[in-house]
Amino acid sequence: MLTKTKGTLCLVASAFGFAAMGMFIRLADDLGGPVSCFQKAFFRNLVAVFVAGAMFVRGTSSSVAAFVRPQARDWMLLLARSVLGTAGIFLNFYAISHIPLADALMLNKLAPFFSVLFCWLFMGERLHLAQGVCLLLALLGAALVVKPGGEWTVLFPAVCGFFSGMFAGSAYACVHALGRRRVDSRLVVLFFSLFSTLASVPFIAFDFAPMTLCQVASLVGAGVMATVGQFGVTAAYRFAEPREIAAWDYTNVLFAAAFGFIIFNQVPDIWSGMGFLLILLAAFQLRRVGAR
Repeated sequence: MLTKTKGTLCLVASAFGFAAMGMFIRLADDLGGPVSCFQKAFFRNLVAVFVAGAMFVRGTSSSVAAFVRPQARDWMLLLARSVLGTAGIFLNFYAISHIPLADALMLNKLAPFFSVLFCWLFMGERLHLAQGVCLLLALLGAALVVKPGGEWTVLFPAVCGFFSGMFAGSAYACVHALGRRRVDSRLVVLFFSLFSTLASVPFIAFDFAPMTLCQVASLVGAGVMATVGQFGVTAAYRFAEPREIAAWDYTNVLFAAAFGFIIFNQVPDIWSGMGFLLILLAAFQLRRVGAR
């Protein structure tokens, strides 16, 4: 199978996983008392630590080799990927809890545009004029989703959703760089999952909210689906460059819109709908340019 096709299939699987994760994160708000985005991130990533850790230690010889192989620059990339990705998770979970699910995930899905931008800025990959136009079009679409003139209670979480996409995009650029340097994908996922779990602890140590059994089950489900999404996106960007497959990441919004409508009775307003169309148009144009 062509590497581009493999990357596409992995990205679609990842998109479904992250959409289901968002659904479980939002569902936790309806199953008990308020739960902070940090506490949600802790449980989401704790599941990923166990899954990624089990996959990493399976086959002792190959796993040990994968652990000791990275060079100093690889560890810096792993740390950068983890810091940026963790910030993106915190902001994304906050947005999911305060604005419609499809809006929050669409803003997070600005990540491919930012990954192309950061790959150009820091990795020397080509950026065509048409790709720059696509980025500007996506930002215009994001502005329609954010609605800058709206009320602060809606504007602030929407802005958080926008920055979650920027941080995620920079993290994906690091993933792509790690893939080019042949760093084991299991190590990438394990390092990130462990870092983001530990990073959540200080925020919840003094403000832990008791949860119902249903909330715990929902957050465990979020962790399982996030692990599917994480391994999918890590594999996808190892197989192909972001500009070649990034558009397929937007199947996430279709899944999220379906979850939002069926489970939460959420229907995006006309401005968000127009923003979705602009971002999707930019995404598929970006794919066409990347395929040349």
